[in-house]
Amino acid sequence: MAYDKLRMAVCDANREISRVELAILTWGNASEVDREAGVFAIKPSGIDYEELKPGDIPLVSLETGEKIEGALNPSSDTATHWRLYQAFPSIGGIVHTHSPVATAWAQAKREIPCLGTTHADTFHGAVPCTRPLTEQEVAEAYELSTGDVIAAHFADGGLDPNALPGVLVACHAPFTWGKDAMSAVVHARILESVAQMAATTLRLSPGSEAVDPFLQDKHYFRKHGATATYGQSEKA
Repeated sequence: MAYDKLRMAVCDANREISRVELAILTWGNASEVDREAGVFAIKPSGIDYEELKPGDIPLVSLETGEKIEGALNPSSDTATHWRLYQAFPSIGGIVHTHSPVATAWAQAKREIPCLGTTHADTFHGAVPCTRPLTEQEVAEAYELSTGDVIAAHFADGGLDPNALPGVLVACHAPFTWGKDAMSAVVHARILESVAQMAATTLRLSPGSEAVDPFLQDKHYFRKHGATATYGQSEKA
């Protein structure tokens, strides 16, 4: 069947959200896009992770944001995923969770400062936090407006979604992304971990400041970009 591979990848990524305890109950979703085909696949709304099967995964039009295939309703966050795929053409997968510590930072309306090299290995700078949505945005098109607010925060701040593969939505929770759905799950795990480290650091030393830019750059670019040295080359 068409899109079997895409559905399987999204099913696996959603199960991984639960396996690594980024979400309880059904409090999270993952999607992956096939830009050439003009579709993305996303978790169906309200389905338990353990019960999820590839055939349950609905398909959504990348052009219209409407479901085009599948018996089940797509996630209630589908419009947010759709807007982010439009705004960030380089990304291939998106994850939304309510992981506890990252969500606490979002509820505090605070970005997560880069306090050390563990953070800098993945996020080139502070993990951003958007403004809260307005009453009108919530009332008229909540999920779509969430995507709009994220996209505007990156555009207005000159932020690179490839260098900052995640965001906190104020009063809500985190979204992460990557080259595919499973990469977005990995970034969600890293985000929750650095959120915990930052919170602990600021409890131990409330005056802690961001690590020097030169050290941030060293750790980020040794893992990312043309001059990266981390890991094994394809020839190894």
